[in-house]
Amino acid sequence: MIHVEHLTKDYGGIEAIRDVDFDVEKGEIVGFLGPNGAGKTTTMKILTGFMPPTSGKAVIDGFNVLEQSIETRQRIGYLAESVPLYGVMTVERFLGFVAEAKGVESKERSREVGRVCEACGLEGVRKRIISHLSKGYRQRVGLAQALISNPPLLILDEPTIGLDPTQIVEIRNLILGLRESHTVLLSSHILPEVSQVCERVIIINKGRIVATDSPRSLQSGRKGGDLIRLEVRGPQSEIARVLTEVPGITNVAQDRGPGEFEVRVEPGKDVRPVIAQQVVNNGWELLEIHRVALSLEDVFVQLVTEEEEGEQS
Repeated sequence: MIHVEHLTKDYGGIEAIRDVDFDVEKGEIVGFLGPNGAGKTTTMKILTGFMPPTSGKAVIDGFNVLEQSIETRQRIGYLAESVPLYGVMTVERFLGFVAEAKGVESKERSREVGRVCEACGLEGVRKRIISHLSKGYRQRVGLAQALISNPPLLILDEPTIGLDPTQIVEIRNLILGLRESHTVLLSSHILPEVSQVCERVIIINKGRIVATDSPRSLQSGRKGGDLIRLEVRGPQSEIARVLTEVPGITNVAQDRGPGEFEVRVEPGKDVRPVIAQQVVNNGWELLEIHRVALSLEDVFVQLVTEEEEGEQS
């Protein structure tokens, strides 16, 4: 559905993105992640035809974004980070205007507005003025306008930004409901949400792609291995010393409270049986031990840090 090859955008000598390559297959929900200024929005604007690249190419559903702009735009529904809504219009009137702008035939517009209102849970506010709606409902209106004309590809830039936890869950469930009929490229700073929604993530930093894989694979495959948390009743300093000497353990840190430790382990090693045996041999009490996989936030920070250290060396 999306093919990006050697994409570069130069703003007067400053490269916002450089030599970006990635693919998104039909039916995927893919997270597009990166710190502020990494190039996410620039890439999305090129994909949606808002700006041309300096070099490279982007292809949407077989059509070149630069050379076949009309065809590509007809296949994309775009939700910008700052949702551009006409606050003085009612929800129904605004969506009708969008349908007209997208070329939906006049006899089909009412039906199309009804379809997206139902899909986005807007039936109860169709007659309301948009500026009178809550942030969550305005975000739903933004998603509804992206769905007008039923495009096969949705590009969503920070769709849950500024929402409260309940509203985030609502929008997340809406996006999950689209997976059967749409391909979704989703940018977000809320990494736990990405883990729950996206089958695959693409991480960009300083204009370059630094990783692309499923959240699970990224979390299990990064250097530093897993974390083990344990609670032991006994002398704290002696426990820490013994843990440090266990083969495979690379770091031992005091965790949240007395007797609680966080242990980092080399990739592929399970040292829990050894830890348990050491605790028993020393006459201490093992109250709890469990493995904690690296979170997507851990992976994200690690990748960005590695990129910055590589540039400095």
